[in-house]
Amino acid sequence: MDGCVVHAKRGERGLYQPLQSMLCHGSEPLTVVAALLELYPFRHLYIADINAIQGRESHGPVIRQIRNSYPDIEIWLDAGINDVAQARIWKNEGMQCIIGSESCPDIDSYLGLHDALGKDAILSLDFRHHGHLGPQTLLENQSLWPERLIGMSLSKVGSNEGPDIDLLSGLQARHAKVYAAGGVRNTQDLALLESSKIAGALVASMLHSGKISAAQMAEISSGRI
Repeated sequence: MDGCVVHAKRGERGLYQPLQSMLCHGSEPLTVVAALLELYPFRHLYIADINAIQGRESHGPVIRQIRNSYPDIEIWLDAGINDVAQARIWKNEGMQCIIGSESCPDIDSYLGLHDALGKDAILSLDFRHHGHLGPQTLLENQSLWPERLIGMSLSKVGSNEGPDIDLLSGLQARHAKVYAAGGVRNTQDLALLESSKIAGALVASMLHSGKISAAQMAEISSGRI
């Protein structure tokens, strides 16, 4: 957001502050990515362009710089994508595009994006305290969901309260490949998600707070946690 990596908390974007990480000094995006890869050779990187999600000028240049610097990493990009032309541009640049339900004004917009992205589409079903953000039909009709589905609990993001297991379990009962987003604190949370058959999790706070080591990451990757 606004040129730097921020510490997201509870989806209250007006209060986000530049990241303070135990892995590196500063919050410059390429510095943070380098620090994450020094901790562990991650194969996937999730980027949320908060400016773009809010309808402001996007971080396209820095996102492309990350893409060019780390061509072997699969980037999952949530850039407030809400039109087909934008989706096709990012897809053609090798991004795995996330369709955020909060960015979809109606179901027709979602269907157009889904058709444009095809098998590369990732749907993020976004939730706050009061419920789902986006077209209700999209939440109710799982036949519209792509292969990869993110259960995004915005009120849990950066909260250090643990993931929303009830929400995630409900989604997992309806869909085979669900990824958890929001509230993951430690390896115990990751083990709980694995036992609930969640396909994966987006993690940030636990990495930057130093609550997980490279050795623990290796154990998770090999399936021992």
